[in-house]
Amino acid sequence: MARPTATARRPVPEDAPVTGTVAAPLPPRPKLSRLERRKSLTGWAFLLPASLLILWLSFWPMIQAAILSLQTGRGTRLSFAEPLWSNYQRLLEDETFRLTLQNTFIYLVIQVPLMLIMALVLANLLNNPNLRFKSMWRTAIFLPSAVGLVSYALVFRTMFANDGLVNDLLVGVGILDSPVNWLGQTGTARFVLVLGLLWRWTGYNMIFYLAALQTIDRSTIEAAKIDGASSAKAFWYVTVPQLKPMILLTAIMSTNGTLQLFDESYALTAGGPANTSMTISHYLYQVSFRNSPNFGYASAISYVILIIVAALAVVQLKVGDKRD
Repeated sequence: MARPTATARRPVPEDAPVTGTVAAPLPPRPKLSRLERRKSLTGWAFLLPASLLILWLSFWPMIQAAILSLQTGRGTRLSFAEPLWSNYQRLLEDETFRLTLQNTFIYLVIQVPLMLIMALVLANLLNNPNLRFKSMWRTAIFLPSAVGLVSYALVFRTMFANDGLVNDLLVGVGILDSPVNWLGQTGTARFVLVLGLLWRWTGYNMIFYLAALQTIDRSTIEAAKIDGASSAKAFWYVTVPQLKPMILLTAIMSTNGTLQLFDESYALTAGGPANTSMTISHYLYQVSFRNSPNFGYASAISYVILIIVAALAVVQLKVGDKRD
């Protein structure tokens, strides 16, 4: 049997055209005309005042706070601490700081998940096309977030007073034998504060979920129900996955807001009793403006809050990316 002979390759001429997948060179970038350059400069000129204002009002105070956190003294008589990290070292030994940080995380762990779940359920109920008086219900649930802090705190303090409406109702129906000092005990004061946060901010987050629900194609939900899925399963396996970006957004916003919580701690419980309901931002205010102000130590506390907020935001974003 004859073996096939190899054919000789023909030499390729140097001036032969190149074929294949070789990419063509990019065309030169066209030069901007004088009119286009003027338009570009005009746009930057309009942005410059706002950018300078943001730098002045946002970033410069952050730099000043970083410098202040390395200083010690009372009032405006400040000097650099020896060693420079003395204020941060003091945080580790400050029992009130640890207590307020613990309180803040208690509110974060309890209130934020409850609030987001309630907001999601309410949004789903109010998105029902067969529901009557939808506008009225949506407005009623959203309105608490627009109520002024002073009036809302005053109403809650009156309701949960020793002779307030809540005690009268609970004693009247036989649940309690005697009135409870809601704002004078550690556990009940924290409960009232969490209840106030839920009442005030659940409707605010509900609006975000309601807006996201209205972008979902209802045919996907109807198809799941045709396949035999119950309303609860269709909601959990079809609706919720499409709401993940909005859930992540509201979780980050609610976490940041809770870690910086000041209003309710100051106006509703006044941090009492014995600082057991005080948040870390409320403690920051006390150190800054009450008794003998210590701006250096307060700045160190503010940077701890910033680091915690940034760290939790990064964790939430990473978790959201993995789930997607």
